Amino acid sequence: MQEPVKKKKIKVTRAVNGVEQEVEIEVDDVAGPEWGPNDKHAILNKHITRVDAPLKACGIAEYSYDKRLPGMLYGRILRSPHAHARVTRLDISAAEKIPGVRAIVIVPGEKVVEGAKKASEEADKKNPTEVGGKDIKPEREPGKVVRFEGEPVAAVAATTPEIAKDAIRAIRVEYEKLPHVVKAEEAVKPDAPKVLAEGNIEPRSKRGDQAKTTAAFAECDAVVEADYRTPIIHHSSLETHGIVVDYRGGDSATIYASTQGTFTIPDESAKELGLAQSKVTAIVEHMGGGFGSKFGIGVEGKLACMLAKQVKAPVKMMLTREDEFLMAGNRSGSWQTLKIGAKKDGTIIAFHAAQRALGGLGRGSQAGQPYSPYAGKIANAYNEIVAVKTNEDASRAMRAPGHPQASFAIESIIDELAYKIGMDPLEFRIKNLKDEVYHRQLNRAAKEIGWERRNRTPGAGSGPRKRGMGCAVGTWGGGGNKECVVDVTIARDGAVTVAVGSQDLGTGTRTYTRAIVAEEFGLQVKDIVERIGDSRLGKANASGGSTTAASLAPSVKDAAYNARNMMAERVAPLLGVKAADVTFANGKVAGGGKSLTWKQACVALPSAGLAARGQWRPNLQATGVHGACFAEVEVDVETGFVQPIKMVQVQDVGLPLNRLALESQINGGMIQSLGMALWEGRVTDNQLGVMLNPGFGDYKMPGTLEMPEMIALIDDGDTRPAVIGVGESAIIPSLGAVVNAVHNACGVRVRELPITPDKILMGLYTEARTA
Repeated sequence: MQEPVKKKKIKVTRAVNGVEQEVEIEVDDVAGPEWGPNDKHAILNKHITRVDAPLKACGIAEYSYDKRLPGMLYGRILRSPHAHARVTRLDISAAEKIPGVRAIVIVPGEKVVEGAKKASEEADKKNPTEVGGKDIKPEREPGKVVRFEGEPVAAVAATTPEIAKDAIRAIRVEYEKLPHVVKAEEAVKPDAPKVLAEGNIEPRSKRGDQAKTTAAFAECDAVVEADYRTPIIHHSSLETHGIVVDYRGGDSATIYASTQGTFTIPDESAKELGLAQSKVTAIVEHMGGGFGSKFGIGVEGKLACMLAKQVKAPVKMMLTREDEFLMAGNRSGSWQTLKIGAKKDGTIIAFHAAQRALGGLGRGSQAGQPYSPYAGKIANAYNEIVAVKTNEDASRAMRAPGHPQASFAIESIIDELAYKIGMDPLEFRIKNLKDEVYHRQLNRAAKEIGWERRNRTPGAGSGPRKRGMGCAVGTWGGGGNKECVVDVTIARDGAVTVAVGSQDLGTGTRTYTRAIVAEEFGLQVKDIVERIGDSRLGKANASGGSTTAASLAPSVKDAAYNARNMMAERVAPLLGVKAADVTFANGKVAGGGKSLTWKQACVALPSAGLAARGQWRPNLQATGVHGACFAEVEVDVETGFVQPIKMVQVQDVGLPLNRLALESQINGGMIQSLGMALWEGRVTDNQLGVMLNPGFGDYKMPGTLEMPEMIALIDDGDTRPAVIGVGESAIIPSLGAVVNAVHNACGVRVRELPITPDKILMGLYTEARTA
């Protein structure tokens, strides 16, 4: 009788409601593979060109958006034009008469509610700092009340996209407008219209000793108190949310989805189609980004399934760009009132935070203050968080949910306090950061950008164009999850395949899965074939919270390690050595002074080849990363225009699987931070309750002309031989660095993002009047 596998408990870091906590999980207690020293790899920790780069560059890579099936219909959604209204009349008769219209469904209120709730629940599980939307309850009269502009009212399926659009226009809907509120400042007032029956303010958490913290401020030599605000930001993925439901009336279906979780699709789709989950296959060949917004099939997926079930034909439902802005989620806004105090020597001794997460109908995401890097050294701290509800679509997770907002606020007030007591902002941070990894990273980045050139006094210098520098730090968990199964097969002809159901968001999953297997066998990346993005393959985690690499890479390593051992057992007799003495390198299998080419060695395999399965190994991953960013900007004090000049970011990552991809992640974090700092934000008409910029023509994002010189530095001082995700951490510190650089350049402290020219000019005007 086989003895059961021994288990052991280990502690890993997880982000729970915006707070990083250590949780205990159970794993197998067995010996397994190790990565070895980070600087001893043949392929890993090198710059590797993405294996799918030619496909994408040539337009060959197929996305859900590109899918064309025989007999396929096109779906389109009719949205509410009002922030809050009651549907009094809905007439679809004209739309039904249009040639080519095959199906129309009226959206029940519970479909919208459950869709929003499910999206939020998936975000909470996979990207666990986001908790928006869980409290949304169906109205008493489902389908009769809409609560945000963009809420789905009906959906159609037609033979062409153009006919579907015409059908949507032909549906006649009459509304009774109801009181709404879209501004947080108005929503918190006692007489504000109620967004939900339970009210507009929901207490979320309280931490610390309020009385002790309040008393500690009396001991401070310098105190700063201010409000910091960030707007709602949109994911702006190049591929919109969408799904292709291939159902033709039988007992099975195939779903092509733009999703961050291949295995979040079959169950939800099966329920809508009335099928067994095992009869639904999810395919994610390529996808055009998600940034935390694409878990589950969403409302659009539910509607596509309803239409497909009705007509027993494939239905493609891809959101339009305007749909995307109005009904596909967003990064929640924030309104934070912070107060901080320190001694003359720069020691922070008191910190108070009142944070309001602005998540529309949901709860929003908000990492608590004092933000993690500083939490360990502030003796007296108190924090309370509430969610403020408005008549806007519920927020979803977005790259490091809640963290950029928190980092922006605390890094701004840290800078303000440093200047108030007359300390160098860099030295002030080093004094108040407990972890010495930050000291190393701050000093390295400061040297790279030339910190000694900064303005000692913000706004100093002559001429209309003034330059300044700022810095900030950030942190994230980034560990893996154990629900990941990988298969590696070797054929007698030498073909090697690695297979797992995981999706590739565009972060390079295909490349590093090949690289890990190639290194294990002493082959090249081109010698390996990967199969991913299919729910018929080994189960894998959804991609959220920077957990994909730390979940998948250990499982790939384990599968390759097991396959290598099986191969060694087969080849050892041919070489006259023990299996443990067989080596794999440079395309050869060797031992005892003899060697075989890879293909010669594979001839020793049985006709069916060999297959090995791998599971997650906790020793091959780790949690906890650090980052430091410095920015240099130029501010034109005559126009208020800000031009980024240079950004430097240092990031530790444990074992870099692909340095090129990691540098790209860091660069991407800096670019998105520039957008948040200087340009991006939802603009809403308070009276009408509608978004004024629901498209790339009006929603300004960073462009090529705005890009600064960017230097992404991997901190090789981190020698942990373990994989850690860094997608989230890359975006956190750079936002505060840019904001602080603007202040250092022109002397104006902007506390409400984005930093538009009017805010700079108004700040300069105010300073001139009070001088």
